[in-house]
Amino acid sequence: MTRIALALLIAAASLPAVAQTIYKCVDENGGTLISNTRVNKDCKAVVSTPETAMPAPPPRPRSAAANPTPADFPRVAEDAQKARDGDRRLILEQELSGEQRNLAQAKRDLADQENLRQPPATTAGVDRLAPYRDRVAQHERNIVAIQKELSGLR
Repeated sequence: MTRIALALLIAAASLPAVAQTIYKCVDENGGTLISNTRVNKDCKAVVSTPETAMPAPPPRPRSAAANPTPADFPRVAEDAQKARDGDRRLILEQELSGEQRNLAQAKRDLADQENLRQPPATTAGVDRLAPYRDRVAQHERNIVAIQKELSGLR
């Protein structure tokens, strides 16, 4: 039993050292065929060995430190950046307050339209309110987006 295991071990160890022959063949239509067996007499052997194999590409850097900023890249002074961030915050807060006013007005307009005397279950009444509901929803989405933007500021 040990002799069989030893023979299999030796046979398995010698397999990676053997180079595999690959053939590049041209068929009668002029097409190229790559195969590990010779298809016709026009096949040329291409041997793949560790010396002729292409090396693996180097790993790509994954962090910003691996790609440093060029020395001549323009930089912004810290106090200038803080001033810009402050201006941005002020503009976003003004936009937020404007959107909140617009939302309040859109809700008032919707309530006014809902209070008009119309047949309650008609499709005309539902279709008439759709633009007002859309305006309310749009202002609510805008407020959420501005609040998200404000929360991302330093």
